[in-house]
Amino acid sequence: MSLPYDVGPRDVSAKLEVFIGAPTELEIQVAVAVLPGIEIDEHLSITLDGTELTPEEIIDEHGARIHRLQLTGGVLDIDYAAAVTAPAHPLPVEDTDRSVYLRPSRYAESDKFFGFVNGQFDQSSPDEKLLAEVVDFVERRLRYLPGSSDPIDGAADTLLAGAGVCRDYAHLVVALLRALNIPARVVAVYAPGCEPMDFHAVAEAIIDGEWVVVDATRLAPRQAFVRIATGRDAADIAFLDNHRGSINLNSYRVGAQVRGGLPIDDGRQLVRIG
Repeated sequence: MSLPYDVGPRDVSAKLEVFIGAPTELEIQVAVAVLPGIEIDEHLSITLDGTELTPEEIIDEHGARIHRLQLTGGVLDIDYAAAVTAPAHPLPVEDTDRSVYLRPSRYAESDKFFGFVNGQFDQSSPDEKLLAEVVDFVERRLRYLPGSSDPIDGAADTLLAGAGVCRDYAHLVVALLRALNIPARVVAVYAPGCEPMDFHAVAEAIIDGEWVVVDATRLAPRQAFVRIATGRDAADIAFLDNHRGSINLNSYRVGAQVRGGLPIDDGRQLVRIG
């Protein structure tokens, strides 16, 4: 098992400008997850029409931080930057994980894939071998094509379309793994080396009693990932979520880099996010 403890400090950032068109409750997930072991120096500034706001912070069971605001209208600027100088301890497998992360979910509808996986994979193979085969299958089957999918597309849509972006790759990996009886979930990460740079979505699966990370896009080395949010699918890890009202994302920019250079990822090691 490979851990990212030999990776240098990682610097990550996100800048967003959001137009608030009508009163809304806005939830923001851009901050690095706070977990045991992590050492982080960070700054978060949120202003509405130039006035500094203090959000409510909610921390979930995976260390993800939701910053919640009640807003009436105006232009919201979000500026986040963090230096991660020591990694978090990898998340343990909890008693409820197998139950929660084998269930079909909104964008990883694994129940639609039970028959499909029977014809594609040898289910008597060890889980580690099945994991590698699923990642290879999704990499071969899809083209990374920005603009080819809609935010409401699920894994079945992605398989039929044959193209998508990182969230689509992650959803298809997760749906196939769940259909193969391997618990899996989606993680939002900062991904140094990713091109094009963006918030990145990857998959985690339970192998030999540990959560390991896979990325069928192969866009960035997994050892450098920094966890933001963890959940069943993209509905749980969105960097912006509004309830009521009206918003428009005017612009955003994401940054992520490793001081001292990127690690090499051969794609075959079992890697855990730290």
